[in-house]
Amino acid sequence: MLEILKYPIIQAPMAGGVSTPTLAAAVSNAGGMGFLAGGYKTVEGLEKDIKELRGQTAAAFGVNLFVPGPDTADQQAVEAYRAELLKEAEKLNVSLGAPVYDDDAYPGKIELVRAERVPVVSFTFGCPAREVVQTLQEGGSKVVVTVTSAEEAAAALDAGADALCVQGAEAGGHRGTFSNAPEPQEDYGLLVLLRLVRKMTDVPLIAAGGIMDGAAIRAVLAAGANAAQLGTAFLLCPESGTNPAYRQALTDPGFTSTRITRAFTGRKARGLVNRFMETYDALAPAAYPHVHHLTQQLRKEAAARGSAEWMSLWAGQGYRMARAVPAAQLIRELMSEFQGSQS
Repeated sequence: MLEILKYPIIQAPMAGGVSTPTLAAAVSNAGGMGFLAGGYKTVEGLEKDIKELRGQTAAAFGVNLFVPGPDTADQQAVEAYRAELLKEAEKLNVSLGAPVYDDDAYPGKIELVRAERVPVVSFTFGCPAREVVQTLQEGGSKVVVTVTSAEEAAAALDAGADALCVQGAEAGGHRGTFSNAPEPQEDYGLLVLLRLVRKMTDVPLIAAGGIMDGAAIRAVLAAGANAAQLGTAFLLCPESGTNPAYRQALTDPGFTSTRITRAFTGRKARGLVNRFMETYDALAPAAYPHVHHLTQQLRKEAAARGSAEWMSLWAGQGYRMARAVPAAQLIRELMSEFQGSQS
């Protein structure tokens, strides 16, 4: 699966509009592997993205899907959070969304990626059923499962995954944990998790979390990975769909740190610490996608106004190293650094 790549670089799927077909195509054309984010898309919207991407590259690419979890949200806690957020909605003159559960059109997206014979299909937020994995493999797709612990890795291997995306706690955006339970879970750093998982299996491993330059790529390959997945590193590329206020925040000295929070979506995710996160982090329940729907219009309006203090500014711990260069140039620079770090 990874042997077809010229360079061991994969562009992470970043839902919410950041991972555009143009970005994915640019990465694939430059010798890496671009990814589309299927999360939050309709089936029709994802199909459009796949066709647009294929119009820009003949190289291999991937599509990432969210695995729906059980609806275990505490409705009283969700309603209490909604009540807290009303004053923010009033300030922005928007209505809060309905805090409902949905499966992100998962069955329809499975059918779509199989019908489209997408080269690589990756999953996050859970492990697809063995039958789903086999169906995709029979259609010609390679299957990757995102894992954040050795236990999750074992489950993914048992389901028949062709490769694992090993996500360390340094990563920006949502944690790929199978469970969204409110109980604390150990968040492993990338290098430790890579070593734990490599001792379990010989399948290809894709390292994700805080990788921003060629030296870090070299480090994760030395630790047992076969390729590196970078997300935050691509946020400032002109081909990405990063909102202007989001781009500015990434280089604004007023934003000084990242944190893992449930404040925006009800699921643990790492982003730049802003006013919204500081205010609501401790109040947010473990309720996904309920909280995501609840805050969606609020976040959209904040983005439209350029108000970064109310936006979900997903970013990994290495965000200060992001470069505002075209994706192909970034790939070249990363590989130059990678080769230089060998000497």
